Amino acid sequence: MVIAAGGALGAVARHGLAVWVPAGPASFPWSTFWTNVAGCLLIGVLMVLVTEVAGRPHRLLRPFVGVGFLGGFTTFSTYAVQAHQLGAAQAPATALAYLFGTLAAALLAVEVGMFLTRWAGRARRPRRGPRA
Repeated sequence: MVIAAGGALGAVARHGLAVWVPAGPASFPWSTFWTNVAGCLLIGVLMVLVTEVAGRPHRLLRPFVGVGFLGGFTTFSTYAVQAHQLGAAQAPATALAYLFGTLAAALLAVEVGMFLTRWAGRARRPRRGPRA
């Protein structure tokens, strides 16, 4: 139930972004690109929070947010279909830029999400040092 609820919320959020930023048949699909990049950033944040920061988070947090919401929000199947459609619409350069750009940006986003979450976690901890 929690995965389905999270997935429904993620899919609604993705659909809202797709409606807000539509793409033409031979144009770069920015809404899917930014959806997948943002989702990967949040996956990086979530994994650090769950494995390194939160101690023992609620057992349903990862299924709800990670599998459900972020699984419903990100859409790598649409990414593959849109890349194929760009090729079929005689836009091979755009298709290749979309294929490799999304992959590179998504992987970088996971790393950035992990780095920023670790950095924020260190910044919150009180520093111990010699007292005068």
